[in-house]
Amino acid sequence: MVKIGIIGGSGLEDPKLLKDAKEIEVNTPYGKPSSLLTIGKIEGVDVVILSRHGRKHQIMPTNVPNQANIHALKEQGCTHILVSSAAGSLREDIKPGDFVIVDQFIDRTTKRKSTFYEKDHVCHIPMAEPFCSHLRELLYDSAKELKFRAHEKGTVITIEGPRFSTKAESHLFRSWKADVINMSTVPECVLAREAGLCYAAVVMSTDYDCWRSGEESVDIQMVLKTFKKNAENVVKLFIKTIHKIKDNPDCKCRKDIKTALIS
Repeated sequence: MVKIGIIGGSGLEDPKLLKDAKEIEVNTPYGKPSSLLTIGKIEGVDVVILSRHGRKHQIMPTNVPNQANIHALKEQGCTHILVSSAAGSLREDIKPGDFVIVDQFIDRTTKRKSTFYEKDHVCHIPMAEPFCSHLRELLYDSAKELKFRAHEKGTVITIEGPRFSTKAESHLFRSWKADVINMSTVPECVLAREAGLCYAAVVMSTDYDCWRSGEESVDIQMVLKTFKKNAENVVKLFIKTIHKIKDNPDCKCRKDIKTALIS
C-alpha cells in the first residue's frame, strides 16, 4: 500500500485539495517534528504533509529536526517522500522559476545529526544514488506533461546556512559542478534512506545566488518573491505525480538499510 509523505508542501493543506483532512500532533524518540502532521487523501491516495521549517517558517535550517521529521513520517506508514525546496541556481541555463529533479548532492553542512544510529549500531548507508530513480522519473514526466521548465537531473549542494554564500564560495561550488544550492536536502535524504523510504526532491530555482556578473546578489525577499509566484506549480506537480506512484518493496531505497548496519 502506498502512502506519501510530503515535506515543505505549502499550499497542499488546502481543504479543497486534501480530502478527509485532519491534523495530529506526534512525538518521536528524537523529539517533536517541525509541525503538526496534516493527514488526508489527494486524488484517493493517502498523504501526510509536514512543514519543514514550521508553519510560520520559524525554524532555521540548522535547527530543523530532521530525525524527528523522517521518523514521524515512517511511523505514520509512509512508503515514499516527495519534498520541495527553494534553491539558488549555479548554472546559466537553470533560470529562476525552473524545477530541478536533483539526482546527486554535495554535503557542506557541519552541525546536523545525519543518522538515526548514534549508539549500539553503526550505519554505513550507501549513498551513491541518493534519490529514488523511479520517483524522479515520475516527477520529470509530470513536469513535461504540465509544460513546466524542468531539468531531469542536477547536483544540489547543501550548505549549513542560515547565511547565503560569498561570491568566492559560489564560484567554488560552480567549479565543483554543482547545479543548485540550498540549505535543506542534507541530511533529510540520508535519513530517509536509513528509514527505508523512497525519496525525491523537487528543487525550485529562485535566484542566481551571487556568482553571476551584473546580477543582484540573492536576498531573502528575492527568494520569497519567486517561490510564492511558483508555489502553485509545485502543488500541481505533486498532485500530477502522486496517483502514478506504485508500491515497490524491492526498490533499492527500501532495501539498502537491511545490509548497512554493524552491531
